[in-house]
Amino acid sequence: MLTVEKIGGTSMLQFQNVLKDIIGYPSSEGFRYGRVFVVSAYAGVTNMLLEDKKTKAPGIYQRFIKGEDYEAAMDDLLSKTLEINDTLAGLGLDTKISKDFLVERIEQTKAYLNSMEDIIASGYVARDSIYSAARELLASIGEAHSAFNTVNILRNNGILSELVDLTGFRDSKQLSISERIEKSFKNINPHEAIIVATGYTKGIEGIMREYERGYSEITFSKIATHLQADEAIIHKEYHLSSADPKIVGVDKAIPVGRTNYDVADQLADIGMEAIHPNASKPLELAGINLRIKNTFEPNHPGTVISNDYIGPQAKIEIIAGSDQIMILEIHDTSMVGETGFDLEIMKKFKKYNISYIMKTTNANSISLVIWQSDLSDLLVSDLEAEYRTVTVQEAAIVCVIGSNIAMPRILARAANALAKNDINIKCISQSLRQVNMQFVIDRDMYSKAIMCLNEDLCYADIN
Repeated sequence: MLTVEKIGGTSMLQFQNVLKDIIGYPSSEGFRYGRVFVVSAYAGVTNMLLEDKKTKAPGIYQRFIKGEDYEAAMDDLLSKTLEINDTLAGLGLDTKISKDFLVERIEQTKAYLNSMEDIIASGYVARDSIYSAARELLASIGEAHSAFNTVNILRNNGILSELVDLTGFRDSKQLSISERIEKSFKNINPHEAIIVATGYTKGIEGIMREYERGYSEITFSKIATHLQADEAIIHKEYHLSSADPKIVGVDKAIPVGRTNYDVADQLADIGMEAIHPNASKPLELAGINLRIKNTFEPNHPGTVISNDYIGPQAKIEIIAGSDQIMILEIHDTSMVGETGFDLEIMKKFKKYNISYIMKTTNANSISLVIWQSDLSDLLVSDLEAEYRTVTVQEAAIVCVIGSNIAMPRILARAANALAKNDINIKCISQSLRQVNMQFVIDRDMYSKAIMCLNEDLCYADIN
């Protein structure tokens, strides 16, 4: 059996669990070769390299493009990564070898960035091209570090292991992402050793430009499809559960046993990714099942996501959503009966590179739900110049999702659960396929809505 498995940054930072419970030792039950591990950077490292994913606090990249002292920030990065190394020494990491690797790569990166500054100063090359290259270069460091350490630890524990460094750090060949993966795995036999690949892959299209912070899952998906894996596995901090355990509590977050790729896409659409949508599509088309596992519960089978699974009984599988959305409502009495009225609105959305999450309409109004981060004053001004009334309002969205919910009473149960808890529904949407019922509510009711829907529709059904 051949599996391609991705390990996230939080799990990598607790590598003792990865080594003991996921990879295992040669003498342990269930240990086997025929496994390719795609590793993320240790938690927090990519934030230092680029910017904080949640708070947007600047990292080295932001300092570089603003002309600030990025070299001092790179020295701080070296200190942080060496601290991580110290925590891994007890697991078998040769900290001296790893330090030499880090120092060499960070110093060379400084040299590359200094050269980029000179090129920018010349005025002969567009800044955006240089900035994009700098972002790619910096992003690669985190995964190179974690993958190098992983192979070193495995070898020092008597495990045959091989590093596949896809970062192309000193490789000037102009290859696409897929070509680099194909070339790098050409002479690799995953049944003879544990293979560890970097989550970052260098390519002419720019994996950061195309996929931003979801790039490691793209690498994972491309490797799995290239090798025709029997199964793809993602090891995460939590199970894929009925609701966010940080909101409803671990005891009431019910692991999802099976679901399908359609459900995974619904989650991705509202920012609750089981897997990046551009990573799931190749797996789906190749007929490769995806398993989501909890790093810290290794004996739990996790969640299997497949092409054609439909739950044998009608039930809600997942309650998800976001409190970081906005409603844009366009009201205009000339809308009624006007063919293609919303086409002009969509053209404006395209102009500002905005994709909506949800759209509802009536005779004279169209309400569109978008991410708060996508809201633009220029977009609003553009719409106000064209239409009679434009309303902008903060809100939250909660979704009731399942592979088999196209049944009577499911929608009524969900709406009733919200009503019982005095939560007003501002907008509602459900397509004919009926895998996702979406409710827009007041933002301050978000956590309460997640808890009551999970309690009434998921937790109550198993108790």
